[in-house]
Amino acid sequence: MLKNKAIGLVVFVLAGIGIWAWLDYQHEINKPLITTSDPVTIEIVKGDSFTRITSLLLARQLPLNALWFKVLAVQKGVFKQLKTGEYELTPGLTMQALLALLVSGKTKHYAITFPEGWCFRQIWQEIEQDPHLEHTLNASDTDALMLKLGATTRHPEGLFFPDTYFFEKHTTDVALLQRAYAKMQTVIDQEWRNKAEQLPYKTPYEALIMASIIEKETAAKSERALIAGVFVRRLQLGMRLQTDPTVIYGIGKDYQGDISYQDLKTPTPYNTYVIDGLPPTPIAMPGQEAIKAALHPDQSENLYFVAQGDGTHVFSATLKAHNQAVNEFQRKKK
Repeated sequence: MLKNKAIGLVVFVLAGIGIWAWLDYQHEINKPLITTSDPVTIEIVKGDSFTRITSLLLARQLPLNALWFKVLAVQKGVFKQLKTGEYELTPGLTMQALLALLVSGKTKHYAITFPEGWCFRQIWQEIEQDPHLEHTLNASDTDALMLKLGATTRHPEGLFFPDTYFFEKHTTDVALLQRAYAKMQTVIDQEWRNKAEQLPYKTPYEALIMASIIEKETAAKSERALIAGVFVRRLQLGMRLQTDPTVIYGIGKDYQGDISYQDLKTPTPYNTYVIDGLPPTPIAMPGQEAIKAALHPDQSENLYFVAQGDGTHVFSATLKAHNQAVNEFQRKKK
């Protein structure tokens, strides 16, 4: 009789311990691990064991029960399925949600933006200053970059689509530029297939050159096709483009903010006051609207335009009308 009571007591105690353990387990896996308003970032690298990952989490002062974390991973069958990468642990995250995150591989992403109208030098500076990218390129070795991209030209200008790109930590500079290059190729190819008839471009690359000039000439969306029309008609008539942004690009780093009369007369491959036709390469990154404008120019008879001081331009079909607009808006004469 006494023996039966002892056995019963042991069973009762073990049952109590089991219930307590189960309740504690449920509490631990469902309680918030991040109780502050700021997220916590951890990075799992190749070769990290489950124990090492647990130590990383504990080192970040997370109230993580290491035993129950391991039990949960074994129970879910994901003990060896945690993926490498940098993870952002957000406020309110529980142990269950943390484990699911590390198994999913949904790592933290960073963003880098290349605005429309930027030149390659500006893109490169932005890439070089980003601490989350892996830097593998030499800024002076653009030939190596072009080879890695599979580009047919060795000049990088204008070949990368302006956009915001999201990437994981340790993404290489080459991989990022490959995405921007591929997107530009996709956009220009699509727009080229739908281009207007009788344009003075032999290749999509020439259209890209024109689009870059349009991008630098105006920020007004409503004017892009108008400016494209002016430049297309000049090319068709054998007139020089005479556009200041190409002159500025040709001056390069020596440009100080103003174009002199001497600058307009000084020959460079990009000085469209001196050369006939298009410059040899784009002068900036054109956006999709500028590319569309280059391939769908305005059909009016305008051959001239002048800035009127508010970011927009006055367009004219004759030199006489243009000179009057210049007097009014540039020389402040009427």
